[in-house]
Amino acid sequence: MRPRISGTEGYAQEAPDLLKAYEKIAVEDVHNPVLHLIPTTPSRLLDIGAGTGRDAARFAELGHRVVAVEPVDELRQGAMALHPSKNIEWIADSLPDLPVVEARGETFDVVLLTAVWMHLDERQRSQAMPIVASLVQAGGVLIMSLRHGPIPKGRRMFDVSAEETIALAKAERLSCVVNTLTGSVQAGKDDVTWTRVAFRKA
Repeated sequence: MRPRISGTEGYAQEAPDLLKAYEKIAVEDVHNPVLHLIPTTPSRLLDIGAGTGRDAARFAELGHRVVAVEPVDELRQGAMALHPSKNIEWIADSLPDLPVVEARGETFDVVLLTAVWMHLDERQRSQAMPIVASLVQAGGVLIMSLRHGPIPKGRRMFDVSAEETIALAKAERLSCVVNTLTGSVQAGKDDVTWTRVAFRKA
């Protein structure tokens, strides 16, 4: 068994429950503040930390081609079983380096990091942003969510500010177009809030 990747602690053990819980949440509810940034014509999306495949599957249904990146084997395999689609390509890779994705030499219209960035420490975030930004094509968008609230037992998370994220993105020619705070759409998470930030590449 390969070693667990930093930031993925707890997810393998909880995969069966997460595959049920996350699938009950509508994509439109999660991404409402940024849905207007998703192209209406078929495009290339990169979903980093795709989890149960909920978002990837929905965007694939809308005609987009999705590269779904998930480092946790148990989640990725479960997602592939839940959401078989010719429009989704699954890849085992992880931040902060994304070596497999980066080696492909592709860029995307939309890059998504939903409930992912908070698993990286400050050094890893600085390391990851140039790599993530390089995957966004000119005129494309990077969409991220930043979690605020109590850290679940057994997880590795950090409270990341919008200000830090915007500064890191700005250094990579990414201009902030959305910065909004929302509550959690997940039941029983009234003590958790999310900052939705989105950037467009010059």
